Amino acid sequence: MKPASLLAPIAALVCGVHVFAAEALPTRPLFNGRDFSGWRGVGYVVEDGAIISTPKGHNLVTEETFSNFVLDFEFQITPGANNGLGIHYPGNGNGAFVGMEIQILDDTAPQYKDLKLTQFNGSLYAIAAARQGFLKPVGEWNQERVTVMGTALKVELNGEIILRVNLDEMSAKFPKHEGLKRRAGHIAWLGHGDRVAFRNINISELPPAADEDGVKAGGFTKIFDGNTLNGWKHTPDITNWKAIQGILKHDGKPAPTKDMWTEKSYGDYTLVCDWRWSGRGPKKTQPKVMPDGSTNGTVEIEEFDSGIYLRGNTKSQINLWNWPIGSGEVYGYRTDANMPPEIKAGVTPKANADKPIGEWNRTMVTLKGDRLTVSLNGKLVIDNAQLPGVPASGPIGLQHHGSAIDFANLWIKEL
Repeated sequence: MKPASLLAPIAALVCGVHVFAAEALPTRPLFNGRDFSGWRGVGYVVEDGAIISTPKGHNLVTEETFSNFVLDFEFQITPGANNGLGIHYPGNGNGAFVGMEIQILDDTAPQYKDLKLTQFNGSLYAIAAARQGFLKPVGEWNQERVTVMGTALKVELNGEIILRVNLDEMSAKFPKHEGLKRRAGHIAWLGHGDRVAFRNINISELPPAADEDGVKAGGFTKIFDGNTLNGWKHTPDITNWKAIQGILKHDGKPAPTKDMWTEKSYGDYTLVCDWRWSGRGPKKTQPKVMPDGSTNGTVEIEEFDSGIYLRGNTKSQINLWNWPIGSGEVYGYRTDANMPPEIKAGVTPKANADKPIGEWNRTMVTLKGDRLTVSLNGKLVIDNAQLPGVPASGPIGLQHHGSAIDFANLWIKEL
């Protein structure tokens, strides 16, 4: 068997152009109209169902992180007011440069007559100028929609497209701008001490692209339908796992039932799935794993931890985490003192192929007999490793280990 030869064709099948009608997408609120649940920051208040920036208002940041999305909101400016929408913001620093800022500004005010075009309302601040003339008069409510899908960014104001850019092209033009390189992060209001109001803040998250016709033609079937938990063992007390807009989400909060298991058992198969971290993690000190599976010293990390269980067995877990060794290792075998060195080395990743925290990763798992191959983002990280004693068949599990995580595009082909 040459498992590595499967990587290119399967990756090509799952990748595809993401076509969607944003108007038809189901949304969920980012702001409940009452308090700052799901947000952190100071200098903002809630009045009449709206978030208001006060003279002490600077950055108000979502607790969740987002990658691909359609964000709808309304805003109301006062004379001369300045604020901004931060996207892919890491949580600290100047949102216009460590992330990206879409300008929200009363650019009709006299003090702004000498602004650069890339500083006017709706512009990608200091990067790309938006079309002007669609901002309503001061005091009226404006409707804005921001769509981010991979490298594509689109801004619509009051029903008109005012900005459309390719972030890779902008990054090549402005190589020192770190925010243009980011493909995930928090959403934030970037205040400057002026009164600006925001309301009806809703988001539609978009899973990574998938060529469903191509995947089906390749012999794969879905094990997550994108809308329900059908096909997965679940009870009414499972509230932390939710199917939302094509994404199977765990909010990272404690719950009686931690893991999700398929109702069906599988023997030999190839599994493809996408996953990303959707929150933040605590600082922890963990062992530093060496290429042979041994450990040498420790390292402090922001802890993220989850995994994929194979054949109903928690020992045969493919780790998803952010340890320096990278995702893909089989923790239960690497840490088993009874396993010979070649087994431990085989289940240790050959490379760290993880995307930056918050971005989508694509994992492919091939399990045939007791042999395992894992690719991550197109790179082979586990190559035909042996799992002695692994059960011949069993369900697939998704682990919750304290971190908020999203899964999408779960497909399987039985071999």
